[in-house]
Amino acid sequence: MTAPDLDPRLLRAFVTVAGELHFTRAAARLHVAQQALSRDIRRLERELGRELFVRTTRQVSLTADGERLLPYARRVLDAHAALRAACADPAGRPLLVDLNTDGMTAARVLARARERAPECELMARFESGLTWAADEVLAGRLDVSFGRAAGLRPAVLSRLSVQPVRYEPMAVLLPNDHPLAGREAVALCDLAGETVYAGAGNERTLEWTDLAAALFAEWDIVLAPPAPLAVGVAEFQRVMARTGHPVLAVEGFPPLPGTVLRPLVGPVPLSPLLMVWRAGLDHPGLSALRAAAAELAETEGWLKRIPGSWLPAVDASLMRHC
Repeated sequence: MTAPDLDPRLLRAFVTVAGELHFTRAAARLHVAQQALSRDIRRLERELGRELFVRTTRQVSLTADGERLLPYARRVLDAHAALRAACADPAGRPLLVDLNTDGMTAARVLARARERAPECELMARFESGLTWAADEVLAGRLDVSFGRAAGLRPAVLSRLSVQPVRYEPMAVLLPNDHPLAGREAVALCDLAGETVYAGAGNERTLEWTDLAAALFAEWDIVLAPPAPLAVGVAEFQRVMARTGHPVLAVEGFPPLPGTVLRPLVGPVPLSPLLMVWRAGLDHPGLSALRAAAAELAETEGWLKRIPGSWLPAVDASLMRHC
């Protein structure tokens, strides 16, 4: 199946729909109207003379031709991104760095990198989760992100470079009037039977919810049902106040009025934080970020695992061997 002079925009539309298997979500990722995305897919199918998707009222799936096209389309888009990068002056364009959330470990790495390379423009972005941000990195709309890389699909992870940054101790955000709020630390066993929010329903943070589910299963903690997606601190605080559920977080999570943050112990559960970027990315700002992360990890012991701490084996392996 060959077709000369295919528009990369059409291939990008195809790859995004293939990744989401949902036209509405794919359109949101591409920041286009769903009708426009559907037109692009139909145009690509006409140019190729092949049906690429099976569409029903309930689901979208790839046809056999779509499955065959997908790896080739990805390689074309990777080459297209590499071509654009090769033709650009690396030092002359901003490096887009997704911090997920402001005021935490990734923000400290960015601040130190800016000190190390003041001539580079390092621009912060806030995409809220690596599940979403990794695809944005591969599409060239972001350059760097941070998060739990073990939760990514293998096809995505294989096209990224990764660097361990920190074993982040996990914590719980409690309403001021919660019975456990007066303690200096909260034992996992004391949360048994408690319903705790960990981002369920937020498709941008699937890797965080997956990590929480593994932790909660061992200590009989109940994963809170999906809550409305809240954008911004004020909205998050309002939604959490309505549910009244404690919130799984990490130490250093920005304070919220009406709540207290308490470290989790017995054992200390860890959230693995890695920095990810497109394989082959060449930018002086990236070099500064990598050096800043290594420097802070060394001086503050970020990569020294707490003895007896909890961490899934897949995450431990990735942190050790990447």
